[in-house]
Amino acid sequence: MSAAPETRAADGSGVASAAGARSHAEAAVRAHWEAQGRTPHHQDMIDLSLVVSELVTNAIRHGAGLAGFDALTTVDGVRISVHDHSDVVPEAAGGTGELPPGHRASGYGWPLVIRLAREIEIRRRPGGGKTVSVLVPLRDAPQ
Repeated sequence: MSAAPETRAADGSGVASAAGARSHAEAAVRAHWEAQGRTPHHQDMIDLSLVVSELVTNAIRHGAGLAGFDALTTVDGVRISVHDHSDVVPEAAGGTGELPPGHRASGYGWPLVIRLAREIEIRRRPGGGKTVSVLVPLRDAPQ
């Protein structure tokens, strides 16, 4: 049995957990949108929380620990980048978002990310590890 991956604050953001990453991403979106006099759609913020939780949890559980976290607002939504210490690309990352046949308990994370996010990219980092980057679309809240 291997030791649990080390969890520490991701470089530059102070993020060390899925909860911290959710707070960081939500605060970045709200600050950007409020500065424009806009409010993001509630359902899209829920989607953002789910995607961030899944990606950060995967980095901690399967990626040898969280190495960094970024949330960058764009005109289309928010780009989330999660950096970890593993070079292994998740097998399900290239999937359709469907659950595998005979699926039972875990493994919902990547299908959920594929369904809720766009522009999914996985890049190996020069010093080792990888970055998973996705765009979570955001709409204005209904008036």
